[in-house]
Amino acid sequence: MLVEISSLTHPGVEVFGTLTEAQLRNRLEPEKGIFIVESPKVIRVALDAGCQPVALLCEHRHIGGDAADIVARCNALSPTSAVPLFTGSRELLASLTGYTLTRGVLCAMRRPAERPVEEVCRDARRVAVIDGVVDSTNVGAIFRSAAALGVDAVLLTRTSCDPLNRRAVRVSMGSVFLVPWAWLDEPVQSLSRLGFRTAAMALSDDSISLDDPRLMAEPRLAIVLGNEGDGLAREVVGASDYVVRIPMSHGVDSLNVAAASAVAFWQLRAVRE
Repeated sequence: MLVEISSLTHPGVEVFGTLTEAQLRNRLEPEKGIFIVESPKVIRVALDAGCQPVALLCEHRHIGGDAADIVARCNALSPTSAVPLFTGSRELLASLTGYTLTRGVLCAMRRPAERPVEEVCRDARRVAVIDGVVDSTNVGAIFRSAAALGVDAVLLTRTSCDPLNRRAVRVSMGSVFLVPWAWLDEPVQSLSRLGFRTAAMALSDDSISLDDPRLMAEPRLAIVLGNEGDGLAREVVGASDYVVRIPMSHGVDSLNVAAASAVAFWQLRAVRE
């Protein structure tokens, strides 16, 4: 359903510009939560993963171009209630969203139901635990590395950035739709009941090197990553089975959490038979 807009107050377009991430998430009524996906490539990944479109925002010139297949797919998914396609001038849409649209299209999608930890970890051999990482760029980059480097699932504490944050989705290039993930509402050490040993990425006097063969020998390993500024809490480090450091040179003591995650995921990847 094509809807030409000439004003930022047009009913329905508020999800693309005026609602905050917290409002989109709708914690009081999670079943009504929305998230925003940018660019045709990432929208296609989300649709392939089964995400349900609610509305599209697209520049005129992309309706029959880059976004043509997306518009068709969205309409096919909702044949009885067409997904509204809001369109207008490039300048108007940029003033609505606060920036020029990435490849000229945004898609509002329904938030999926939260999944239990046990479900996403059922067949996992390597999981990443994101504990208190608040920067959306870092969370998106961690998901992208997890997808590329063989991590089977990602768990996040509630103090971490939402993986469906608009920027996290964009930075991940849709990897948040490829790797199963869940919120972890129990202490990290609770993963032991699922058969995981925990490896806390932290600097400490008793840490072991990332290339320690004991880590690679673990059949199920949870790689725990901490906050950008403070790292992991002392109690999390103390309760972990291993404390792990990345060997460094030139006096550098640590890496950004997103960079560290990529190094750890590659080194600790499970051997596939």
